[in-house]
Amino acid sequence: MNKLAHLTCLLGAILLAACEQQPVEKPLQYSSVAPNGTVPVYRLAIHPLYNPQKLSETYQPLVAHLNQQLQGARIELEASRDYAAFEHKYAAREPAFLLPNPWQTLAAMKTGYSVIAMAGDAEDFRGIFIVRKDGQIKVPADLKGKAVSYPSPTALAAAIMPQYFLQTHGVDVKRDIQNIYVGSQESSIINVYLGKTAAGATWPPPWRVFQRDHPREAAELEQAWETPPLLNNSVMVRDDVPEAVRTQVTKTLLELTATAQGRAILAGMETARFHAADDRSYGVVAAYIERFEKEVRRVESK
Repeated sequence: MNKLAHLTCLLGAILLAACEQQPVEKPLQYSSVAPNGTVPVYRLAIHPLYNPQKLSETYQPLVAHLNQQLQGARIELEASRDYAAFEHKYAAREPAFLLPNPWQTLAAMKTGYSVIAMAGDAEDFRGIFIVRKDGQIKVPADLKGKAVSYPSPTALAAAIMPQYFLQTHGVDVKRDIQNIYVGSQESSIINVYLGKTAAGATWPPPWRVFQRDHPREAAELEQAWETPPLLNNSVMVRDDVPEAVRTQVTKTLLELTATAQGRAILAGMETARFHAADDRSYGVVAAYIERFEKEVRRVESK
């Protein structure tokens, strides 16, 4: 396949997931009431780490493993077309389980969800800036007058933390640069590859996946800077899910590192392990967001 055809295929896959004119999602029926002779089904909604197809491929092995361990219940995976769609779902208390970013974790607490685990090491939750190797971006000030891409205004590691980094390194986020929210981590990176933005913000797991899946394009890019780490994504459960189901899911997540199958599932998700956590663990995120909103901008869905 020549370079033009390869790029066309790549763009088609990514833009299909991140196009601004998204088709309306087909409404899902949310119910934990089991039909006669079946077990109740609980949906696990993952925030848009990847496009919906890639996310499903990445997290379905985890869901299959949970279903092997669960007694009297079943989990189904749910992807969302973008951050706003995912945020609407937990605001409406639709999915039973969530894997949100830390800002979304705070918002979901207000609608009756609570934290049962942290997904990944805290050290891996940091914002990174991707630039072209043949570009002229060497220090943050070089971005002045240029465009920067992000997945969403509510992406903590891939928008909020990078914008705070820029603000504290002499770049006024509201005045000095054009902030473009492109819908997904992949799109943030590919916008840099195409030269549409001078830098793209993301975080380590999607960048590692992009390098693995698209080595030709990744070879023309490099990481410029990174932010300090914060707290990683959470796993949350709605307050009306039975305690027995909550306990089984939590135990299975925390024990993944104990078996070869579990470690393979974690590797596929670019997640080191699940850690025990609760709502109080995310107090540090609330303090960070408060500081960010005072110094940079309000955090609101697009």
